[in-house]
Amino acid sequence: MKLSRFARLVCLLIAGIMLAACQRHDEAAPWQLTDISGHMPDLSFRLTDDQGKAVTAADYHGKVTLLYFGYTHCPDVCPLTLAHLHVVMQRLGNLADGARILFVSVDPSRDTPEALHAYANAFDPRVVGLTGAPSDIESLTKRYRAAFSREPDKSGGSYDVSHSSGIYIFDANGHARLLATPEDSQDKLIHDLHLLLSPGGAT
Repeated sequence: MKLSRFARLVCLLIAGIMLAACQRHDEAAPWQLTDISGHMPDLSFRLTDDQGKAVTAADYHGKVTLLYFGYTHCPDVCPLTLAHLHVVMQRLGNLADGARILFVSVDPSRDTPEALHAYANAFDPRVVGLTGAPSDIESLTKRYRAAFSREPDKSGGSYDVSHSSGIYIFDANGHARLLATPEDSQDKLIHDLHLLLSPGGAT
């Protein structure tokens, strides 16, 4: 699929974040994903979950959370990414019970809580769909330097939404720790999530 100018800018933005966050790797560095500790704010939001319940970041305190922006009508990257994360959760075994994947819709006009619930549960029980007012979603994407944009309508009134594809990983205290991309291998994700999910976690 040919990338639009917006999509190319999003890719450059994500690349810039990763370069800015990268620290010099040495033998003592535990992470295989991009370390964003100190480069991103703590997890904070006020949205509606896929059960129709108002939730905040505090509701996920004590869980390692993976924050991902997407939408249920996404034709490619969203389903592939969620399927990728499902396999990661399976491979983590019982440790995965300490994690939640927060799938924030960038298409709130179509993604009702009911639609999000059906979509999220089709991939993994640890995926939680989140939606809310457009202003709240826009504020959250800006908080983590993500981006999205509605594309022109197609015939029949359907449309796509271009969006960045970073996976933001927060520790059990809500501190931003890692940035992954859909291209990162399952082994890298499993390695770093294992560190965060193990008793005591990674400091």
